[in-house]
Amino acid sequence: MDDQAATPILDTLSAMTTASLIESDLDPQTLMVARLAALVAVDAPAESYLLNIGPAAEAGLTLEVAQSVLVTVAPIVGAPRVLAATTKIVQSLGVAVALSEAVLTAAAEEAAESRAAQSDGSATS
Repeated sequence: MDDQAATPILDTLSAMTTASLIESDLDPQTLMVARLAALVAVDAPAESYLLNIGPAAEAGLTLEVAQSVLVTVAPIVGAPRVLAATTKIVQSLGVAVALSEAVLTAAAEEAAESRAAQSDGSATS
C-alpha cells in the first residue's frame, strides 16, 4: 500500500485547504480570522484548531486577535459555542506545546548522542 492510499482523509483535507488558499484573495491574517470564526461557528473539534495553530501563528494571528474573533462571533453563535471553542483552543495549544517540547527534547537527545559518538570516536583514534 502506498503512502497516499494510507491517508485518503488527510490527503483530501489537505487538497481542499490548498485549493481554498489558492483561490482566496485575503491576506494571511484575515484568512486565519475567517477560518477561526468558521471553526467556532461549526463547533469544530479540538483537532481542527490544532491543525490551524501553526498557520495562524505564521500569519501573525495573536491571542488578542483570536479573543476579539470570539467576542465578535459570540452574539451570533452563542455563549455555549464560544466557551466550547475556547476550551478546545486551550486544549490544542497545550497539545501543540507538548508536541514542540517533545520534538525539542528528541532533537537535544539526538544531538547529545551524536556528540557522545563523535567524542568516543575521537577518543579511540
